[in-house]
Amino acid sequence: MVLRLLITACILLLPLPSIAADDGYGYPIKGAYEATILGTPAALMPALPGQVRTRQLLLDAVPHRKKPPVFFYDEGLRCTFAYQKKQAPLVFLIGGAGANDRSSKLVIMMKALYLAGFHVITLPSPSHANFIVSASQSGIPGDLAEDSADLYRAMEGVWKMVEGEVQVSSFYLGGYSLGATQAAFVAKLDEERRSFNFRKVLMINPAVSLYGAVTRIEDMLKLIPGGAKKQGVFFNRMLSRFSEYYSYGNFVAINDDFLYSIYKEKLFSPEETAGLIGLTFRINLAGVIFASDVVTNSGYVVAKNRVLKPTDSLSDYFLVSTHLSFFDYFNEYFYPYFQKQRPGLTREAFIESLSLRHIEAYLKGNSKFGVMANENDFILTKAELDYLRELFGPRTKIYPRGGHLGNLEYKENMAYMVDFFKDKEVLP
Repeated sequence: MVLRLLITACILLLPLPSIAADDGYGYPIKGAYEATILGTPAALMPALPGQVRTRQLLLDAVPHRKKPPVFFYDEGLRCTFAYQKKQAPLVFLIGGAGANDRSSKLVIMMKALYLAGFHVITLPSPSHANFIVSASQSGIPGDLAEDSADLYRAMEGVWKMVEGEVQVSSFYLGGYSLGATQAAFVAKLDEERRSFNFRKVLMINPAVSLYGAVTRIEDMLKLIPGGAKKQGVFFNRMLSRFSEYYSYGNFVAINDDFLYSIYKEKLFSPEETAGLIGLTFRINLAGVIFASDVVTNSGYVVAKNRVLKPTDSLSDYFLVSTHLSFFDYFNEYFYPYFQKQRPGLTREAFIESLSLRHIEAYLKGNSKFGVMANENDFILTKAELDYLRELFGPRTKIYPRGGHLGNLEYKENMAYMVDFFKDKEVLP
């Protein structure tokens, strides 16, 4: 948790963004990186309740699995259930890469929908350690088809846990970032299995191609002085600069005042900022690699048959994992596993399967889908934005700015999301 706070604080050290032109859209942060990192100012978020009626659900989604001792704290897949006292539609929400069921973005989406009268169940990303350990059949996340099947089983499982407690009139599905792309595959699976018959599916800032999106984020590490191989030196230097400012300012907590004050000081260059975004992704990827390797006993990072105890130090494994790029993971671990499962699978065909194009025939013309995206989202190329417009037509809402998810919590965006699920007319 401390490490995550420090990383979050570091990536906020950006040059002051310019204010966007008056184009009728009130989200104020123009730059893609700045918007992505700073998100939405609190004054521009919707007024939402501090607390809603919720309880946590624990699902034993892979009952045959003997969990490694190092994950002793993992008692099952954690999902959050927000419920009304009357009959209402239920919305399943899937988190983005690395998100748990209580990520800040899932929570604000849950509150907005709850306030509008919906039941809501939030699920962690298949790339979160809790999902890898407790819900992934293979233990190797990243394949859209397999991850979506795991998500669907989890949805069926948690619904069985609560269906006798609440009255549900219909089912909806939503997700953001990686969770948005997965939502499309989950909806397609539901067309076959019909457990929910989702009426509407909203995809917020989806990736068109997972391989392409991650490649663009990974490439940000090239902006680190000395390249990705110098990431350890670079990160230590950034933390040192952060710590000095923290001490000098005599702040007692890493809060909004502190983060905005160092943000305005322009301590980091744009290149350093991009490097930190890439490094943050690399650290999240390290958690995926470690959890998957331990669950599958693959011997990729941890020696095969080495049983890690709760008291064992994991620092060396962390350092090794952070030096593995997405391309290392893909070429040495991820693709070889699925190639064995699917003889004859080429690398090119596998990459194509990790994209919306793989299910284009199902998505095109399907009126249940809606998409929210931003013109300056750096995980998408201009051609991919045009592809989303062509694929979803008038069901595509493209905002002029917001980076990647930076404007998700903006009140206009939240209102669009709620209206979409409430079957109100929403304008592109």
